[in-house]
Amino acid sequence: MNHAGASDPGGARFRFATMPPIVQRPPMRILVVEDDEKIASFVVRGLKESGFSVDHAPDGETGLALAETTEYDAAVVDIMLPKLDGLSLVRRLRAARRTTPLLFLSARAGVDDRVKGLEAGADDYLTKPFAFSELLARIQALIRRALRAPESTRIAVGDVSVDLTTREVLRGGRKVELQPREFSLLAFLLRHAGRPVTKTMILEHVWDYSFDPQTNVVDVLVHRLRNKIDPEKTRLETVRGVGYIWRHA
Repeated sequence: MNHAGASDPGGARFRFATMPPIVQRPPMRILVVEDDEKIASFVVRGLKESGFSVDHAPDGETGLALAETTEYDAAVVDIMLPKLDGLSLVRRLRAARRTTPLLFLSARAGVDDRVKGLEAGADDYLTKPFAFSELLARIQALIRRALRAPESTRIAVGDVSVDLTTREVLRGGRKVELQPREFSLLAFLLRHAGRPVTKTMILEHVWDYSFDPQTNVVDVLVHRLRNKIDPEKTRLETVRGVGYIWRHA
């Protein structure tokens, strides 16, 4: 199947009082079962850039074999697959009591199709074409629910923090007033602290749809945010040819 798939893709938390030995957790592992080479490459690359370990299966039989023998934190499965369709794959996994959080990715957008997907045992359903940022957010939500780990309402990097509920912004303990889009950009950058984000990713997140890639709205917004939150230019840096990065202070 050849269905176009999306736009250009795109924390950390530790606390303990008694200084336990540092244990590096291996990256979370995602299974992608997709026969369209272009979409599969796009999704796999985006997930790897987001810090996941990723396995790819080009057909349903291979996907089922991997899912039955490997522990995955989540799986992304197309419905129209060669050898074994996605609905049958998921039904077999659930019959075998495999509880891997699973998202269907399909060009079938009808209500009946989504209902069938969820009834087969999927946890979520996303239609093509899609934005990678939405796919990533849905995968992360599935993993959080599976781990019973609710997302914190506060994001903090160095001496800068944002409260997602009250929309309060603090820098060095002092309150900073931001406009809605400035707040949205700051929260997005803090979520991805230490990793570069592209202008396309920012456009998708802050405006919810894609502008002409030649537009300068991102540059203007970044400039305004810098003036308010990082006048010393030590945190929010430009990555030439890529986009921007929020440095850990």
